[in-house]
Amino acid sequence: MSEDIEIAGIKVPQADWAATPPSIRTLVLLMSQRLKEQDERIRQQDERIRQLEERLNQTSKNSSKPPSSDGFSQSQGSQKTDQKGKPQRSRQPSPRQVRKLKPRDTCDQVCELMPSVCSACGSSVSGYDPHPHRHQEIELPPIEPRVIEYRLHQLSCPVCGHQTRANLPTGVSPSGYGERLSAIVSLLSGPYRQSYRQVCGLMDDLFGVGLSRGAVGRLRAEMVAALSAPVAAAKDYVQTQPVMHSDETGFPQGNRDGGNPHRTKGWMWVLVSFFEVVLSRSQQTAKALIGEAYEGIVTSDRYSAYGWIDLAQWQVCWAHLKRDFTAMAERTGGSQETGEALLRRQRRLFRWWHRVRDGTLAREQFIARVAHLRQGIKTTLAETAALPIEADEKSPLAKTIRTCRRLLKVEPALWTFVYTVGVEPTNNAAEQALRPAVIWRKTSFGAQSQSGSRFVTHLLTVSASLKAQDRNILDFLTQACLANRAGTEPPSLLP
Repeated sequence: MSEDIEIAGIKVPQADWAATPPSIRTLVLLMSQRLKEQDERIRQQDERIRQLEERLNQTSKNSSKPPSSDGFSQSQGSQKTDQKGKPQRSRQPSPRQVRKLKPRDTCDQVCELMPSVCSACGSSVSGYDPHPHRHQEIELPPIEPRVIEYRLHQLSCPVCGHQTRANLPTGVSPSGYGERLSAIVSLLSGPYRQSYRQVCGLMDDLFGVGLSRGAVGRLRAEMVAALSAPVAAAKDYVQTQPVMHSDETGFPQGNRDGGNPHRTKGWMWVLVSFFEVVLSRSQQTAKALIGEAYEGIVTSDRYSAYGWIDLAQWQVCWAHLKRDFTAMAERTGGSQETGEALLRRQRRLFRWWHRVRDGTLAREQFIARVAHLRQGIKTTLAETAALPIEADEKSPLAKTIRTCRRLLKVEPALWTFVYTVGVEPTNNAAEQALRPAVIWRKTSFGAQSQSGSRFVTHLLTVSASLKAQDRNILDFLTQACLANRAGTEPPSLLP
């Protein structure tokens, strides 16, 4: 019995094939080959379409994209849900916030107002109300800059005839601008992100002080020098803390002062609350900033620059894990099953964690519950990671499998917060600290020079540190500038 011939997936008896004219056989084989090529092309195009659709559907909730990239329609269309995924009910409006009144004895003026006639019948009224209604109006007085003229006399020596001119008193700057004015200029062009031209306009409109853009640049440079020591001390302090949150974002740096001759991309690193712009995002940079001998726990995302950290000293951000799980769940087939299973366990984990934070669940009970949940997550990751894929495969399932394999390599670092008091499961502290830097980058396109980057990082370090301590930034900048001019000890950023 002769074997059948398979052409394009169809079995043709040997006798039928032998009876087919040679020209028809050639045509059939040619069409069969073309069908095979077209099927492969369609498969590749389908795969490409799935990849493009996944990229098109990426948001800040299923990828590492920032929330600002979601767009207005995305943010408007998103509906908040509770921890079980159900839509939240509309909340009651917040109560009206009433401004807190200052004590009476601290007011500059107190006006006692008494009615003379009844508002109902018009009869005369008199007397005294021991508990009157209080209304306070806050006003800014006209600000007149204080101008001090130093007259430096030059006198001749009666012996040798040499002429000697008097020196400025200690703490008086040759720039011609006082330390508080310098602090306001740095505050406006720093945390409040005003341009040189806007700073000049504001100083003229608010205080009647005329400034050139060159003067603004010189005052900024002076402030960088004044803050160098406090910022360096803040870096040393951060490197000695038991827990460190780290993150980074792109921050362009120009070559106006020769600090970036190769036009290398700059990166803003944050170790809450210390900032630094470096022309690298490598492991060497992370080691230099964090410290190779650091003995505390680092909370970060899974970027490869942190791969040198011992797993026992590393807490992987669960906010990033949630995005990865969401991306899996939004795919089809096995990826969706894996993602949904991981998301269910993630929600359960955070319900427990929130109870630990508010004191309704003891940590010992939390640890006991997590043991079973951890094994479930590890099993799900292992089962998916064991699926075979080609080395160059780019299907949605292949992406899910590779993500699971990478997570298994750092699996112990997912649970450091469970067993260590003081460690948070997310890196929200670092991401929130970077938001002012991101806004600064969007409005100024980064820095034009290395000195400009230093101004940005120094002011961000100062503002973030003082905000966490509820300290006044203008007073600190004024004291730092005064200390720099007088050559005395600068104020400290440390708590």
